[in-house]
Amino acid sequence: MSSCENYGTVNGSTCACPPGFGGATCSQPACGGTLFEGSSRSLASGTPFANLTTCACEDGWTGTGCNVCQSAQACQSGFASVRGTSGPLTGLSSGQDNSLTCNTTPRVYASGQMSCKVQNPTFQVIYPGPSTITITRNLNDSFTPIPNTTAFGPSGSVYAQLFYLGVEQFYCTADTCEQDLGNDDGSSNWSCQNLECTCRTGTNFCGAVRATDLSGIINQLSGTLGISCGPTAPENNTASCSFNQDIIDQVFGSAGISLSGCVFGECIAQSTLNTLSGNSTIDGTDGGGSSLSGGVVAGLAVVGSLIGLALFLLLLGLVGQRRARKQGVGALDRSGGVAIAWSDVSYLVPQQAGPAWLRRSAKDVETEKAVLDNVSGRVVPGEIMAILGPSGAGKTTLIEILAQKHKAGRVTGGVSFPGTGSRKPRVGFVPQQDVLPPMLTVREALLFAARLRLPEGVPDVEKQARVDDIMTRLGIAHVSDVRIGDGEKRGISGGEMRRVTIGLELVSKPDVLLLDEPTSGLDSVSAKKVANVLHALAHDPQNPTAVIASIHQPSSHLYHSFDQILVLAQGRALYSGAGGFAPAEHFSAQGIAYKDGYNVADYLLEIASEPPVAAFDLSGNSKTGLHGGPAAASTDEVEKGFVGTSPTGIELESKVEAQEPKKKSWFHTSHYQATFLTQLEVLSGREWKILRRDKTLFFAHIAIACVLGVFCGGLYYHTGVTIAGFQSRVGCLFFLGALIAFSSLSALYNVVEIRPLFLRERSASYYSPTAWLLSRFVFDVVPLRIIPTIIVATITYWMAGLAQDAAHFFKFLFILVLYTLAMTLFNFLLACLFRNGGIAILLSALTALYQMTYAGFFVHLDDIPPVLRWLQWICPLKYTLEALSVNEVGSGLMIVDTLEGVPVNVSAALIMKTLFGFGQNNYYRDVLVLFAYIAGFAVSVIFIVWLKVREHR
Repeated sequence: MSSCENYGTVNGSTCACPPGFGGATCSQPACGGTLFEGSSRSLASGTPFANLTTCACEDGWTGTGCNVCQSAQACQSGFASVRGTSGPLTGLSSGQDNSLTCNTTPRVYASGQMSCKVQNPTFQVIYPGPSTITITRNLNDSFTPIPNTTAFGPSGSVYAQLFYLGVEQFYCTADTCEQDLGNDDGSSNWSCQNLECTCRTGTNFCGAVRATDLSGIINQLSGTLGISCGPTAPENNTASCSFNQDIIDQVFGSAGISLSGCVFGECIAQSTLNTLSGNSTIDGTDGGGSSLSGGVVAGLAVVGSLIGLALFLLLLGLVGQRRARKQGVGALDRSGGVAIAWSDVSYLVPQQAGPAWLRRSAKDVETEKAVLDNVSGRVVPGEIMAILGPSGAGKTTLIEILAQKHKAGRVTGGVSFPGTGSRKPRVGFVPQQDVLPPMLTVREALLFAARLRLPEGVPDVEKQARVDDIMTRLGIAHVSDVRIGDGEKRGISGGEMRRVTIGLELVSKPDVLLLDEPTSGLDSVSAKKVANVLHALAHDPQNPTAVIASIHQPSSHLYHSFDQILVLAQGRALYSGAGGFAPAEHFSAQGIAYKDGYNVADYLLEIASEPPVAAFDLSGNSKTGLHGGPAAASTDEVEKGFVGTSPTGIELESKVEAQEPKKKSWFHTSHYQATFLTQLEVLSGREWKILRRDKTLFFAHIAIACVLGVFCGGLYYHTGVTIAGFQSRVGCLFFLGALIAFSSLSALYNVVEIRPLFLRERSASYYSPTAWLLSRFVFDVVPLRIIPTIIVATITYWMAGLAQDAAHFFKFLFILVLYTLAMTLFNFLLACLFRNGGIAILLSALTALYQMTYAGFFVHLDDIPPVLRWLQWICPLKYTLEALSVNEVGSGLMIVDTLEGVPVNVSAALIMKTLFGFGQNNYYRDVLVLFAYIAGFAVSVIFIVWLKVREHR
């Protein structure tokens, strides 16, 4: 058996049907007979749907389906025909008046029937034929003559059916009903909950004509149902009523479906009528207040959970921060010095291009090129080594390997740090380029590094003191309060920038300092100052440090400031030993004459540019050192550790970790000196300083928002309520969405611009990527996205004359802010995913055009071919425009127009569905979808930053 229609209930192999319906599935309305006959009544027939146009009612009965009694005689005769005249009625005891009467007022006492004509101008334009509605209002079935026949369902329930041209179009039910009688004029107001409606597929209302298909609206009807009826008119004993529900009110106006010529009939015992007629309010429930819907409860639960989780994480952060600050500063103490030793270090890169996973065959390995070939050396505290060689000799590669940077090629050999004991060595690395925050002063940049790279337990006053000391030692104290600047805004000089970069490494008290061409691009005076700083650092009597610097073409003075020299040519070591004139004496002994007074560095570079074969150490024995120089670390020493004595007399001993080739890992664990909360505080402080000092971008966004708001508001000024005016309203909403999609491109540019600084600071373990993303997001989104969005939206909203109430205005702003967040995060994702900013901007612009196409404004979404239609579901602008449109029509917007001389007064919701295919109940669904986009983009950004946005050397 098929399921029961009209909300009948399965009863064995048949259906128990509401009054006035029968058949195997309750799909056939009664045609004649009386309400008392129940399932025995004559039923309407017809193909494909039962039709009532040829039915006639018996005397005393009226209405669609002949369910409404009109006289006491009709009730008594109908009852007698099925029960006879003996015995009391249901609910009455012997001795009570058991005669039946017909209550023809709008008020219901037990279970009443009503039948009305549908009168609505818009409704009649769309459906010009006669439409009627029948309603069974069941207040208390214990007072009805035959409960299972003249009443159906629980007390406090309603069943309604709408007929067009004699054919049932849709049916509804609701429960938890209350009847309010209001004044003593005979009017009646019913309020019911849990409305549910079903459209009969294939009928005129529900699919027979696509242009007027109301299935989507009717099947979504829910919530509260109101049935309000005025007093009956004495001349014809009929009344006017209305059928109200939120969506119906939006489609057909605030009066809902207007009903006229309503007739009422309720067969009830006279004694029951006498007893109940004194009550002013009767309900069919046991009381109880209203409750929140499941979706609202679920939403509140999610919001509450997120707030609770945020507070819990904040509490954990505060506890961790406090605990870290109590641990003291022991991690900064340096007992003795730390040396650096490397043995047989080689670096090989594949000749074949392409991703690494395509280069794993033996043939590919055979074609690897050796950038470094078995280079060994050692530097102890109190020594400074210069690595010399022409371009391409491998100087930078060796420095990066010693600095433990992640390399794209294959590294072999070992690097150790004798003297560190069991702790991890602190290696300072100064790259060739000075990547500094231009809007900060020198002091602020160094203090930023100190607060993040020194242990949490170091008091801030000590960190400031260390910064002052470093500026004094570097000779930059006189520019401590000068902004660093960049190519566009003048700040400190190039030499001072280089010393600031060195200072950023010194604040963390490195065990070993490595520098990649620290004097490149500097004049001789600036280069001399940098060299003096490095020499003083290495020979500090209190804390001597091992310093290694690659030098491209040093002056004679700069050359003689180095204690050791390592000369590289074609990735191999030509010389490793004492500095000064020792290298010249060594190569002179090999027959390469040195001219007195000539710059030794230039002499060595000339040899390294075209080295004779005899200049290379062909023996491969590095244990005794190259060419009589100080002994380089052998492989055995690197693996087992070694004991030596530095020039300052500090004994060095350490168990060495051999650095064999390891499998590449996407995620590398980092140790941060500052807790996450401190990282976020310091990063936010820097972002706030930059925002206050560089107001150009902020004011540009505000000014453009004001101009565009006035322009858009003027373009759609006081939009009308005609069909064309409604299309203009949606066009205004579309314009705002498209504006946000394109203006968020600046978020992408900002990330691309700051990316080099993030890469340098991340490689030095200043902070976690998550802390950086959070601070960047907050100080980008709030001032540059949300505030301009609110400005342009507010100006446009009130100038265009959109819904004139605060609730719909704030719902409008809420959607635009959600879309702004989604688009900002999407552009963050593109900026992090692609190194090339041009590609990222191109993809963002193309995505914005795609969103405009699938938003539903330029093309009806249902008219898109199925093979492409699915793309609408991954279009954030589609959900944004739909939510904005639904919010606008949800204010009760009515379209007043004339089509070919026919007046039209229809809810904008119907026009919205027809023109754009937007669902009227989709506002909160769209909100949830936008939240899902925000969450998805946020997680993707975090994942990509951790995975991909890192140094690649």
